[in-house]
Amino acid sequence: MDWFYKFPNMNDGALRDLKKLIDDGFRAFTRAYGDAIEGLFTPLQHFLLAADRFMTQTPWPIILLLILAVAWFASRSLKIVASCLVTLMLIGYFDMWTDTMRTVAMIFVCTVISIAIGLPIGILMARSDRVQRAINPILDVMQTMPSFVYLIPVVMLLGIGRVPGLIAVVIYAIPPMIRLTDLGIRLVDKDVLEAADAFGADRRQKLFKVQLPLALPTIMAGINQTIMMALAMVVIASMIGVQGLGQPVLKAIANQYFTLGVFNGLAIVGIAIMFDRVSQAYGKRLQKHREIIHG
Repeated sequence: MDWFYKFPNMNDGALRDLKKLIDDGFRAFTRAYGDAIEGLFTPLQHFLLAADRFMTQTPWPIILLLILAVAWFASRSLKIVASCLVTLMLIGYFDMWTDTMRTVAMIFVCTVISIAIGLPIGILMARSDRVQRAINPILDVMQTMPSFVYLIPVVMLLGIGRVPGLIAVVIYAIPPMIRLTDLGIRLVDKDVLEAADAFGADRRQKLFKVQLPLALPTIMAGINQTIMMALAMVVIASMIGVQGLGQPVLKAIANQYFTLGVFNGLAIVGIAIMFDRVSQAYGKRLQKHREIIHG
């Protein structure tokens, strides 16, 4: 009756041989192509370093005014701008400005890359049911896989550093961008598309002048979720050398520094709320604009 209580599984020796075969194969691939793959990410490294230098070396009043200007442009709300000002002033007052700016630079680069990759994939999914069926299972795996698992292959290929951490964050954060781009385009009213056809619009004109503008509020929701997921990955990515607010939190966990962990954790929360309010306000403005067009 042992078979009834113990699930039948692969022979221990066969399982060990299979795991060894996969591990040895991945190590051989890393040795053979690791340098070439690392070279492909050199432009990404330059982009990240440039963003980091700009955010950390520019005088803080200029950065503060720049962030407040972006918040005002996106939200047109004095309340949101004032809350951003208070949040940033508190972060600076508690000596977390540099780490916060490094984190903001990382999130900015992650968001740009996620938009650059996720938008075209989302458009392809919206145009083809076959592509959607092929990509959806991949996105399901990406969204349910524990975030620590992303670090293993990235570190084996590229080592420890900012770029491997950036790649891990992008892999973790990009699925909402792809899904909501696909959803937004599919939700565009068919009557509007028929009207565009009646005016003689080709596929490209329909995409850029009709579908994407009308899908923009949904796409903005995808960008919002991508930013939130990237911020959630900041502490985990600090384990492989990503600088910013995650490293003090990691240090606090390792050394039981309560205040260090709480202060930097609250700074991450403050940035997350700031990004969330600004992007949501911009999405609502776009939604109102779309309702006016439909009206």
